[in-house]
Amino acid sequence: MSSMGEIWMGMGTLMGGVMFAYTMIQQFVPRHVADYLLAYVYRIMAFANPYMEISFDEFTGVERLKLSQAYSAVEAYLGPRSSKLAKRLKAQIVKGNKDLAFSMDDYEEIIDDFQGVKIWWSMGKTIPETKSFSYYPSATEKRNLRLKFHRRYREIVTKSYLKHVIKEGKASMIENRHIRLYSNNANQGYYEYKKTLWGHVEFEHPVTFDHLAMDPAKKQEIIDDLVTFSMSKDYYMKIGKPWKRGYLLYGPPGTGKSSMIAAMAKLLNYDIYDLELTAVKDNNELKKLLQDTSNKSITVIEDVDCSLDLTGKRKKKKKKDDKDEKDPIKEKADEEEEESKQDSKVTLSGLLNVIDGLWSACGKERIIVFTTNYVEKLDPALIRRGRMDKHIEMSYCCFEGFKVFAKNYLDLEPHELFDTVRRLIGEVKISPADVAENLMPKTMKRDSRVCLQNLIKTLEKIKEDEKLKVEEESKKKENRW
Repeated sequence: MSSMGEIWMGMGTLMGGVMFAYTMIQQFVPRHVADYLLAYVYRIMAFANPYMEISFDEFTGVERLKLSQAYSAVEAYLGPRSSKLAKRLKAQIVKGNKDLAFSMDDYEEIIDDFQGVKIWWSMGKTIPETKSFSYYPSATEKRNLRLKFHRRYREIVTKSYLKHVIKEGKASMIENRHIRLYSNNANQGYYEYKKTLWGHVEFEHPVTFDHLAMDPAKKQEIIDDLVTFSMSKDYYMKIGKPWKRGYLLYGPPGTGKSSMIAAMAKLLNYDIYDLELTAVKDNNELKKLLQDTSNKSITVIEDVDCSLDLTGKRKKKKKKDDKDEKDPIKEKADEEEEESKQDSKVTLSGLLNVIDGLWSACGKERIIVFTTNYVEKLDPALIRRGRMDKHIEMSYCCFEGFKVFAKNYLDLEPHELFDTVRRLIGEVKISPADVAENLMPKTMKRDSRVCLQNLIKTLEKIKEDEKLKVEEESKKKENRW
């Protein structure tokens, strides 16, 4: 029986001959004939080569822009083995910038064993030929993981081993999962760099629901709603609805809408896709972006009333009628804003289609969140139930919210100044952001009393300003009469 060394020597000779023949064919034979002959060369090699290969490409889809779930699972499976067996490794920091994760470097190879079967894994990449020079890596550079095994073990590898790899890889991904914050790339970058639909960073926001300053009963209601959704796969299948849910967060600025989104992601361990509509070229690109989001994710469109022009025709008509009365500087600013919105051809019907139409079913366990400061500006069709299933008002700070801040910022439960705060906060409107800023210690001593006194002064000033405003409006009415 031939040794493995002799087998590899024979394979090397065969490959050398094939490469020589391929070079001759390229030089002296027309391209279409060369491709035809090369197909037969591969068939001959298949008869002589006792080994089979299976490859997993990094990206899939027609335009090769969607990250392959199979590739990710295989990469996760090979990670621990690569750190032990590979001679050349790639390292990256994960888990809150504390741990290192290792993977095979390009063109590296390791050996795995399954039920006595030896399997070779290698990392490869394809680099397109290009005549242009750029400091950036090629946008079409793609990697692939390739496994090789003896053909006599075909049944074991294809029916048992690969299932084992995918299962173990997915389990490892869940165990080591860290939340990512994605944003859509505008104009595909320069020199075709980063020609992908989404770019991402690690999401390290520390906020949780424990940090949110809101009524405890309302907070628990939102938590129960989110957890119920995440555990309702079979229920959504039973009732015939896509496994998705929409949340509308509305309220004045500074009321914690962005913090609520971060807390939702931390609670469910979902990735966040921050979708900037003004950077989306048209409805087709919007569909591609939504298709490329992963399961277990939250797609966010912040300030949706500013991102999409829902009342463009009415605004244009009003501008025409009031042209003579409008301030020229303000008019110029409005024109520039209109031009920036016109760069994007996304329409209301296109947005409705991807969040609630046929395209909305292209994915599982997905949440869509809209935020707005002015809910009355939104088209009712956009926020009806079935699209935005749950409407959450993010209102001004109440006393219960203040107590959350006092506990988190100052480690205070009861305090003699709490009664004063309770009285004043019930008489004025103040955002949670303003309350938090006043309670933030400004010196290293972190004197809790000083922080509470700062808040009380702010509340008293707001109350006084509101009183003066009412008196001024009353005087104006009297003067009119």
